[in-house]
Amino acid sequence: MTSAPVGNVIEVTGLCKAFGPQKVLDGIGFEVPAGTVFSLLGPNGAGKTTTVQILTTLIPADAGQIRIAGFDPVKQAKSVRAAIGVTGQFSAVDKLLTGRENLQLMADLAHLGKQGGRARTSELLERFDLVDAAGKPAATYSGGMKRRLDLAMSLMGRPAVIFLDEPTTGLDPRSRRTMWQIVKELVDEGTTIFLTTQMLDEADHIADRIALLDGGKLVASGSPADLKKLVPGGYVTLSFADPHSLDAALGILGDLKCDREQLSVDVPNDGSLAAVKGLLDRFEGTSVEVDNLAIHSPDLDDVFFALTGRSAERSGEQTDAVATEKAAESAAEKAEESADPKSDEQAETEKATI
Repeated sequence: MTSAPVGNVIEVTGLCKAFGPQKVLDGIGFEVPAGTVFSLLGPNGAGKTTTVQILTTLIPADAGQIRIAGFDPVKQAKSVRAAIGVTGQFSAVDKLLTGRENLQLMADLAHLGKQGGRARTSELLERFDLVDAAGKPAATYSGGMKRRLDLAMSLMGRPAVIFLDEPTTGLDPRSRRTMWQIVKELVDEGTTIFLTTQMLDEADHIADRIALLDGGKLVASGSPADLKKLVPGGYVTLSFADPHSLDAALGILGDLKCDREQLSVDVPNDGSLAAVKGLLDRFEGTSVEVDNLAIHSPDLDDVFFALTGRSAERSGEQTDAVATEKAAESAAEKAEESADPKSDEQAETEKATI
């Protein structure tokens, strides 16, 4: 396994990229601590895929400083590729090969040797619950099985960093949750995950830190809880056992909207431990007894809407940007076909010569 540095395994500063007159990334920057899930969240065309393509050496940036596992993707591309695994929006699985053959092919590319490759293949088939289907062509796999196989292939070389570019797009809810669990297990083992998604619940559920990307710019970043605190609207619902308790509570809390059928009242509150404790302390020494309490916080879509004026879950509003990102994908494919990447040693030699 490629050892990840202690501290930040990904560092990006002032990253810019344009395709013709269209600026796709406009000076974005972020850091990803080792052993965490970092999610780049935004609508279609925001620049998520372009960011991944740059960080994984598929296309060059126009400007900016990048370090992946301590390496420069331009000057030390070979070392970066050895340290990472990539699972894109579309499966890289060869449908004509069986699941086992796909994994063995990756083992050969990773130079694991015959015995080591077979052992690692068997290990991954077991881990991703693909043993029974190992001898079947991948074309017969369900969407969830193909995604699991795709991720297993990315893990063949035990990379320090895994890039997951919208890995659950098109999957059913059960398959999505299976992928989430796999991601959590990888992080528990020390792997760093860079996740791009436009699914708010996905980022909220598994990410340690989220960066909101819109129109090529980062509009906010932080933990899911920290981001939700950026917008007002949180409240706590207090429920009571009888009308008398409800009226007594309203006498203390003031003029608030209540539901007399449910015997409840909504109190503006950010939901933090200190704020909730402060609310309950107002009933200290009174006859009021709270029967139940529920905390309601703004979700990530509320945050995105407050910061950008539109929902993160709506797509198709950035036609030019989406088209540009597709152009980026095409450019990356051509680069892969024609590139003859120089070794780190060659790059260092050229640098020294200059």
